[in-house]
Amino acid sequence: MHVNDHSRYDLLVVGSANADLVIGVERRPAPGETVLGSDLAVHPGGKGGNQAVAAARLGAATALLARVGDDAHGRLLLESQRAAGVDTSGVLVGGAPTGVALITVDPSGDNSIVVSPGANARLTPQDIRAAGALFAAARVVSVQLEIPLETVAEVAHAMSPGTRLVLNPSPPAPLPGQVLAACDPLVVNEHEARYILGSAAGATPEEWARALLGLGPRSVVVTLGAAGALVADGRRDDVVHVPSPEVQAVDTTGAGDAFTAALAWRLGRGEELTEAAAFAVRVGAAAVTRQGAQASFPTAQEVSAL
Repeated sequence: MHVNDHSRYDLLVVGSANADLVIGVERRPAPGETVLGSDLAVHPGGKGGNQAVAAARLGAATALLARVGDDAHGRLLLESQRAAGVDTSGVLVGGAPTGVALITVDPSGDNSIVVSPGANARLTPQDIRAAGALFAAARVVSVQLEIPLETVAEVAHAMSPGTRLVLNPSPPAPLPGQVLAACDPLVVNEHEARYILGSAAGATPEEWARALLGLGPRSVVVTLGAAGALVADGRRDDVVHVPSPEVQAVDTTGAGDAFTAALAWRLGRGEELTEAAAFAVRVGAAAVTRQGAQASFPTAQEVSAL
C-alpha cells in the first residue's frame, strides 16, 4: 500500500524504533564487577515500533514514521515491521546508529534498562514537515515521547483537519499547552498521570482523569493494568470505567503499546471512546498472556477468543 494512490491509513504511528538487547542474569553487577549472563536475545522494540506492529497485526492499515540507523539493528526493525504488514515508506534511515535498549533481567523478573536513543533522537521537526503526504492520508496519528519533544510538538501542528491525535506521554516529560490541546485522547498510566499532575494529583484515578481533562486535552484515558481503564471525554463530562477480562499475566512488556495502538485504530474506525477502550483493554489483556513485546501482540481472532 502506498500513499500516492490516495489510499487512507487507519493509523500513522510517529515514534521510536529500538533494538532490545536482553540478557538474563542471576543478579545485576555491582560497580566494577562482571557477571555472566544468558545468551543475548535481540528483539524489535521501541514504543513507536511496538504500536505499529500491534495495530497492523489486528488488521489496521498502518504506517510508521521513525528513524533507524543504516546498520543491522535498523534492518531487523524494518523487517519486523514489514513482516507485520506495516507500511515502512515513512521510516528514515541514517544519521546515527539505531536506538538500542540494553536490558538485564534477574530471576525475579526485575529488569534494569539503559536506552541509547540513537537515531530516534535525530527524528526532527523537519522530518515531520517533509512527511505531509503521510499525515494527509491518516485517520489517526499516534505519538509517544521517545523522540524529541520539539518533534512531538511539530506532529501536533501537522495534524490535518478531521485527523485525531492520540498521545501516550511515555517516558513522561513536561508537555506544552498546544500539544495537550491537540490530544484526543491523552493516554496515561498511573505513573504518567501522577507525573503530569504533580502535587495536584488527587487520590483516585477518577480525580486524575478529571484533573488531566482540565489541562486541555479533548479526552483522557487512564490505563489501570488488570483493572482495565478509565475514560473521560471532555464532550460528555463523565468518567467511565472499562473493566478488563481476567487473564493469567506472564509478561506485561509492551501491553501498554498494544492497548494504545488498538484504541487509536478503533477510534479511526469511528467508534466512541468508551467502545474503543473496551476493545483495547482486551488487546492489552491478550498481550500480557505471552512473553515479549511484539511477539505477544494478538491478532483480531485471538482477541475475540478471550
